Formats: sequence, C-alpha cells, structure tokens
Amino acid sequence: MSKKNLIITRYVNDVPSDVEDFVIEEIPLTIFLNGEQFITLLSTPRYQEELVVGFLLSEGLIKTKEDIEKMDLNIEQSHVYVELKNKNPLAQKLHGKRTITTGCGKGTIFYNVLDSMKIQKLSDKGAYHVAKITELMNKVQGKSELYRETGGVHFACLAGEEILYFREDIGRHNAVDKVLGRAFLDGVDIKDKILLTSGRLSSEIVLKVLKAGIPILVSRSAPSSLAVEIAKQRGLTLCGFVRGNKLNCYANPFRILS
Repeated sequence: MSKKNLIITRYVNDVPSDVEDFVIEEIPLTIFLNGEQFITLLSTPRYQEELVVGFLLSEGLIKTKEDIEKMDLNIEQSHVYVELKNKNPLAQKLHGKRTITTGCGKGTIFYNVLDSMKIQKLSDKGAYHVAKITELMNKVQGKSELYRETGGVHFACLAGEEILYFREDIGRHNAVDKVLGRAFLDGVDIKDKILLTSGRLSSEIVLKVLKAGIPILVSRSAPSSLAVEIAKQRGLTLCGFVRGNKLNCYANPFRILS
C-alpha cells in the first residue's frame, strides 16, 4: 500500500461535509550498514530495495552489484540490513545516524559539491529531439496515478526512446534513487539515457545523476543556479519547464536536437 483512505471534513462555501479522501503513506526506513545504524529515509513504502541500492549508489558507497555482500529487508520493522564487501568507516562517520526528510536534500551538499570535482565529464553519447523529450514527459505524467489520487508524490523516470522505469515517492530524491537502483540491479546501460523528474532541479539531484552517468536530466520544474553551474562544468544537459511542446535548456544544449 502507498496510500491510505481517511474520512475528512471538507468545507465548501463554509458548509462542512464528511468525505473520503486519500493521503500518501510515509514511513521511516532505517538502513543498518555493516552492523551499525547508518541512516533513516522517510519514504513511500514501495520498491524499498531499489531505494536502498539507489541511495548507496548515489552516495558513492557502491559501484557494482558485487559490492553488496548481503541485504535483508525487514518489512515489519522497516529496517534494511546491508553488508558491504569493502568496509568504509569514514563514510559511515560522515553520515552519522541522520534522518533524511522527504522534502529536502541529504544534508551533505557541501561535501557532495566538493566531491563533484572528482566526477569525470560525461561522454557525448545520447541526443534527443525536443519532440521526443516533450512526448516522454507527457507520457510520464499520464502514468502518475498516485499523484492524481493524493497530490502528494514526485515521479522519476528513466527512458531511451521509450519509458524504461517509472517510480513515484513522497520525496523527489527517493523517486530518483528508486529508478537508479532498479537500473543498477538490472544492469542497464544508462550512458545514453535520459532521466525525467517532476521535482525541482537542485544541485543534489544533478550530482546524483552525474554520479550515475546519465547525460540528460529534465524536469517540468525549475533548476537552481548551483545545479546549472555544476551541470555546465560536468557536461550534463539540463532542461527545465518541460511542459506541452516547450522546454528550457540551461546547460549543454548540444544533446537537444531541433
């Protein structure tokens, strides 16, 4: 379940009435890494394995599936126990026992921005026509059932010429992590793919996509100045306000074909 039905009081023209409504479900998911409590993610309780893998990947803690020796998910306790092949105590100390809220970033943006200097520039692979990008965005928005029912989720989608993976979550970072985690587990080559999202394009989302190696990131929302700066420096094509048959390209438009 990703939603709950409630009886609420709705007011129309000052007249109250009891009606049924749906709200998005939110739960804490605590990750234990190598036997120690690592972090708690607040998320929508679907595709939790993908979320954990995508988070570890985007935080730079894993690079291949072989880096994960064991992963056990306890649904009743909302705990995930992960054993990594290469122990990294410094990374665990940097994260502490943090809780990641659904509405903001990971709280390590300064560290991550410095870390971005180690990210290699993307290859020139992957180019899409404006019409294809807007077509994909329109298709993705049509798939967002949870948003239509609750109004409380973001989506992320990995696509080529067609949609490959689509995920929704109360947190925009979580939705991206779920898509990245699924592609990682399936061994999909993402070096020429495009990632679409409904959320604003923050520097953290840009860094997450850069670390994954995806060359194009687009959203129906706006970017931040730091997101644009990092995208320009690292060769990421960054587009916002993808709506109808229009989009704004803020960085590296050579992959956008007219």
